[in-house]
Amino acid sequence: MSKTPKKKITREGLRNAFKLWGYIRPFGKEYILGMFFLLGSSLTNLAFPKLLGDLVSSGSQGLLSQTLNQTALLLVLLLVIQAVFSYFRIILFVNVTEKSLALLRRATYNHLIKLPLKFFEQRRVGELNSRISADVTLLQETLTTTLAEFIRQIVIIIGGIVLLTITSVKLTLFMLLILPPTMILARVFGKFIRKFSKDVQARVADSNTIVEETLQGIQSVKSFTNEYLEIARYKTKTTEIANLGMKSGKYKGAFSSFIILGLFGAISAVVWQGSRLMSAGELDSGDLFSFVIYSVFVGGNIGDLATVFTNIQKFIGATEDLFEIFDEEEEQIAEVKDIDEKYRLKGRIAFKNLSFAYPTRPDEKVLKNINLSIAPNKLIALVGSSGAGKSTMASLLLLLHAPNKNQLFFDGIDALDYPLSVLRNQIALVPQDIFLFGGTIRENIAYGKATASEEEILEAATKANAMEFINRFPDKLDTLVGERGTQLSGGQRQRIAIARAVLKNPRVLILDEATSSLDSESEKWVQDALEKLMLGRTSIVIAHRLSTIRKADSIVVIKLGEITEQGTHEELIHLPEGIYKNLSDLQFA
Repeated sequence: MSKTPKKKITREGLRNAFKLWGYIRPFGKEYILGMFFLLGSSLTNLAFPKLLGDLVSSGSQGLLSQTLNQTALLLVLLLVIQAVFSYFRIILFVNVTEKSLALLRRATYNHLIKLPLKFFEQRRVGELNSRISADVTLLQETLTTTLAEFIRQIVIIIGGIVLLTITSVKLTLFMLLILPPTMILARVFGKFIRKFSKDVQARVADSNTIVEETLQGIQSVKSFTNEYLEIARYKTKTTEIANLGMKSGKYKGAFSSFIILGLFGAISAVVWQGSRLMSAGELDSGDLFSFVIYSVFVGGNIGDLATVFTNIQKFIGATEDLFEIFDEEEEQIAEVKDIDEKYRLKGRIAFKNLSFAYPTRPDEKVLKNINLSIAPNKLIALVGSSGAGKSTMASLLLLLHAPNKNQLFFDGIDALDYPLSVLRNQIALVPQDIFLFGGTIRENIAYGKATASEEEILEAATKANAMEFINRFPDKLDTLVGERGTQLSGGQRQRIAIARAVLKNPRVLILDEATSSLDSESEKWVQDALEKLMLGRTSIVIAHRLSTIRKADSIVVIKLGEITEQGTHEELIHLPEGIYKNLSDLQFA
């Protein structure tokens, strides 16, 4: 889902921009010191034309001795001071920016990772990645360069006009009559150009999403021989970006030409008017020389303001996009160090009149009036066709989606009354589609318990029948699994996921079709590991292969979100015209 770019600066956007101060505040002393050096270097800039004018005046009056040398020494000293101030200004601003944005990146990531699953179901990974990379990079450029440039230009413009007025009120008024139309036109033109810049930014984010998705799903791309489809899709996006960029370039070129024409025209007019005042004896040559340089300074900075203003608009747009994420409500996540006895699960689960619809489809009930009691340490199997609501029940048990109050209970306590992290810490999910991180086998198993010792990891891998293949690898537990575990087979990935669950030692275990995509040999290894894992805990198995659930204490048949049958395998196969009996007959015929 790509975001629609904002077409103008809003109050909300400005409020979000000021929120950045919260990340700069811890480094406020460095920032204020940087501002001091920035103002110092800007003010020394203003003194430069004046001293140059004094040099000209000294030369024109024949003062080629002490006065001229003093002025020259002052100029050298001024340049040294300006160089030193600029050096420290840049270092301080870069330091503050890098440290502030490190805080912002961490805050954004920390907030993202605490958001509920429904948020990620409505967003694309590429878009979120763009927020935390491209937008933050834009903020970095603004805080390091653009903001300092803006302040410097404002100081030079205001200070320059004051010094111009002191030099000659008449000539200053004449110059100011010329510049305002240029400023107004620059503002209007700058807003117009911003539209194209925002469009290009949005299209670039879309193209990045295509790259990310195709590279993540490269196996699907190749298996469906859709390389040229993706090439064409990316070509379309990059062509759109290029066309928009070229169109934007035309307007930027016209804008730049206008600024150059306006500035040189204004300077020529100022020199002409200054020469008239000089011939009338109201101005000497040094003052005119200083005035012209000040005019160039002021006019040039006014011209540059349009570019800086456009960058600031982009900056505000980026902060608006970034801080929109912070408006999303986090889950109540907390680090679990110890579990209160009150919230320690015994394994009893109850669904009471539970109905559920996904936030994206509020009118479509996925589950309808589910009533189900599960005793501790029992094996319950959920059976039904795809889309019946089995996986939804699993996600509700983990509170990945929140049920309504008084509809889901653990040991007689409403699920919503449990601390979320405490509840999830005692439940493990082994899904059909296993996600492994791109590190080693050891790191992936230890993901179930970050503090696990080497012995615990080895024991978990052994219980999961994973050592059978791990020992065949030269690097054993230090074998890299590759991106998303692509270096391992499906059965090997499943056993690593089981080892991860063994290490977590959950009170409630959810197996979501954990063997449905495996070959017979892999299924044997995985099924044996699962049977070990299910001992002594409440287990909920979602299965299409009925052979894996014949020994279940209770089999629950779900159809279109409703429980239609419940009982043991022996009880259900004797139900006339029963759904389970029909499924069993089809699979074991």
